[in-house]
Amino acid sequence: MAKVAVVTGGTRGIGFGIVKLLVKNSFVVYAVGTREKEDDYPEFSTFKKNNKNCKYICANIHNEKDRINIVNTVMQNESGIDLLVNNAGVAPKERNDILKITEESMDFVLGVNLKGTFFLTQLVANKMIEQVEKGKEPGMIVNIGSISSDTSSVNRGEYCISKAGVSMITKLFADRLASYGINVYEIRPGIIESDMTSTVKEKYDDLIFNRGILPIKRWGKPEDVAKAVLAFALGLFPYSTGTVVDIDGGFHIKRL
Repeated sequence: MAKVAVVTGGTRGIGFGIVKLLVKNSFVVYAVGTREKEDDYPEFSTFKKNNKNCKYICANIHNEKDRINIVNTVMQNESGIDLLVNNAGVAPKERNDILKITEESMDFVLGVNLKGTFFLTQLVANKMIEQVEKGKEPGMIVNIGSISSDTSSVNRGEYCISKAGVSMITKLFADRLASYGINVYEIRPGIIESDMTSTVKEKYDDLIFNRGILPIKRWGKPEDVAKAVLAFALGLFPYSTGTVVDIDGGFHIKRL
């Protein structure tokens, strides 16, 4: 029987890359997006029409009812949830110095990236525990963090704070769920080519190709992150939980 995955923010960018690779490897994948019509994501919609194991759920993880709907929809159609990939995230609507960040912006970013991720993980974790207690193979949770979790960007502090929180979510759930065999991992993407980074392409082109910010001198691709998710999803790291994998072109290396 095919394993079932839920991928939040799964209709574009990194999330869509993850969805495509999981479907290719025989997972039934529920991609979560915020737009009511899946046709609003043309590339995703085309892929879904050509792949019966790709499903769509309209939901905003910031909203409690939507989080419950995600879990209920999957459980009504499948035997359980084998994999949760917490990928959904938002950037500040406007970049501001930390001396000028508004409460509204902080609430918006943390509401999705931190609160939404935490409480969806809580919901799914409880379902996974029920599945284990019924004799089913343990599920798995993979959080998509960011190099921003431990890298300062003073013009988008709320995003950095949210991603630092995701790192702690990983540790907490890895600790709490280990006794059930439910492993939790974090992947930290670096500079990834996507719609989120399209507005700062010129800046990062300069940093990558002229200023040598990365040992591996290229943009990351969504498929680079997806391959790391797949490695975890295939159970290739059974004696590991709370693990962080950097998919960042070597950005994390301290260099002189």
